[in-house]
Amino acid sequence: MNFRSAFAHLRRRRWIVIGAAAGAALAATAIVVVTVVVPATASSSDETITTTAIASLETLDKSISTSGTLTPLVNEQVSFAVSGTVTKVSVAEGDTVEKGDTLATVDTISLDAALLQAKADLASAQAKLSDSYDESDGSTADLAQIAANAAAVEVAEAAVEDAEDAVDDATLTAPAAGVITSVGVEVGDAVGSAAGGATTAAFTIVGTDAWAVDVTVGEADVALIEVGDQVELATDDGVAFFGVVSEVGILPSTDTGAAAYPVSIDVTGTAEGLFDGISVTAEIIYERRTDVLTVASAAITTDGETSTVTVITADGAQVVTPVEVGETVGTLTEIVSGIVEGDEVLVATFTPGEGNAGTTEGVTRDFGPGAGGTGTVGERPDFGGQAPGQ
Repeated sequence: MNFRSAFAHLRRRRWIVIGAAAGAALAATAIVVVTVVVPATASSSDETITTTAIASLETLDKSISTSGTLTPLVNEQVSFAVSGTVTKVSVAEGDTVEKGDTLATVDTISLDAALLQAKADLASAQAKLSDSYDESDGSTADLAQIAANAAAVEVAEAAVEDAEDAVDDATLTAPAAGVITSVGVEVGDAVGSAAGGATTAAFTIVGTDAWAVDVTVGEADVALIEVGDQVELATDDGVAFFGVVSEVGILPSTDTGAAAYPVSIDVTGTAEGLFDGISVTAEIIYERRTDVLTVASAAITTDGETSTVTVITADGAQVVTPVEVGETVGTLTEIVSGIVEGDEVLVATFTPGEGNAGTTEGVTRDFGPGAGGTGTVGERPDFGGQAPGQ
């Protein structure tokens, strides 16, 4: 073998060795891929956590969500019904009053005089009536005079009652319990139109015990609501309270471009932290069913038109049991038939893997050129294209 042939042979051996080394490297890379991907697939079973739940009787509600503004049912503008000069103001802005509490008084000099005159007129009318009886001879004229005098007595009696009421009205009292939000009179002010005084409200009382909420609902929802429906209410600060629908409007407003029907809600019970004008959310419950057999929706597997749950028997065995499902509300699904109250069912929950780079479920990782493949593991649970219980 001459030198040229020997060199060529050596060069072939060198490339063979290099090729073999490259092949070994590729093989090592393939092994790395296998090492990364295969444990990821195995770890998916570790990411499935099973718990159990008990089939139980629950209350299922259907509701309409809306919002509105809180207003007091009591918002009284209170003024004197008689004329006079204010002699005393008993309350100030911010004071809390009860029904019947005195707010202010006016002088009663003219009112007392009017009452005395009314009583004198009544006495005179009664005397005339008595004389007409005594002097009557039964003639038509005498009987007519008796009737006239009797009518005069009735008018005089009514005048006395009005005068007594006027004296009582000299003391202005609260028509309802609440907070005094404005005071429009002072001592010395003339009030009442007859005295040429102010005719605007002397006091404004806003109730704190009775509230209402005005909301609107869409055209598709208004037909579902009836007077008497229960309502769950809450303020932005988290104060929860309750009410009932008191009125459903029949004429919509279209100010927003869509039909909005007014609904009035009366607040029931008592709650702290309620103020005039605050915003509240409302859940109008238009259907409520009690004692409905339910399980957690996550316990139900649906394949086509068949739904099943896995029942845990007394000896710990797991039995896949067909069930007929009804409505789903929140995280619960109604069970029409198949299991009974108290049955224990399997609930599977799925959590993403942590700390396994390259092996997270539902994520594809590319390990670069020559890596020999990709890994996709751990897909979301398949409910046959439908949500559980649908």
